[in-house]
Amino acid sequence: MTEFPAGMVWLVGAGPGDPDLLTRKAERLIAAATVVFHDALVGRGVLALIPQGVRTVSVGKRAGRHSQDQATIGRLIVAAARAGERVVRLKGGDPAIFGRATEELDACRGAGVPVAICPGVTAASAAAASLGRSLTLRGLARKLVFATAHVRAGEPLDLDWQALADPGATLAIYMGKAAASEVSGQLLAHGLPGDTPVAVVENASLPAERRLITRLDLLPLAVRSCAGSGPAILLIGPALEASPAARIEYGRAAEDERKPAEAR
Repeated sequence: MTEFPAGMVWLVGAGPGDPDLLTRKAERLIAAATVVFHDALVGRGVLALIPQGVRTVSVGKRAGRHSQDQATIGRLIVAAARAGERVVRLKGGDPAIFGRATEELDACRGAGVPVAICPGVTAASAAAASLGRSLTLRGLARKLVFATAHVRAGEPLDLDWQALADPGATLAIYMGKAAASEVSGQLLAHGLPGDTPVAVVENASLPAERRLITRLDLLPLAVRSCAGSGPAILLIGPALEASPAARIEYGRAAEDERKPAEAR
């Protein structure tokens, strides 16, 4: 495979979890790998595409429980490439969007290891598709802004709230569920109207997906009352307008889990 010689690293976007949302190139690279280092949030259906006999290494970081620190991950993928492996570093979503891609690119380039990126479908796109909404809207939402609410333990959520509180934009906040109260309070304090539509999408694209439509001033209460345990993205702005009342929608698998066993 000329695009993937021995001794090379590919940072591959695994998308939001649904294996049908992988790019054809991502699937081809996974099939050609001799070792795959993967994140905790890579969907099980995507991991199932890794051929039998290919070594897999979980290096995921989730909810503050780090299996490997970032420097160690860099050393591991470099060592595998130097050993002549075809290395896939499988990352949830798109590696270039809150995926710590720069650190791993630098580790490879600093060691003289060839490295490249295969993009993936990011969670904001998958969430909007599940909602049946556009992230932009002509004349009303001409800007799309990505931000992350993920910070190290004990660190404040230091964002430019004045810039984010733009009524003409759609704001996508990754890993935003735990910070919902601060996000709501800061955006309201910086001028965004309380009735601004908000969508919370948990486990976007997976069978256990949950979708919540609410408004900015009700966001903290809605998340406390209805959110599950999966990773979630917040989509905020006029393009998300759907209903004046908050509502919850569940993916099919989540609905099945809530039914009594005899009703399944």
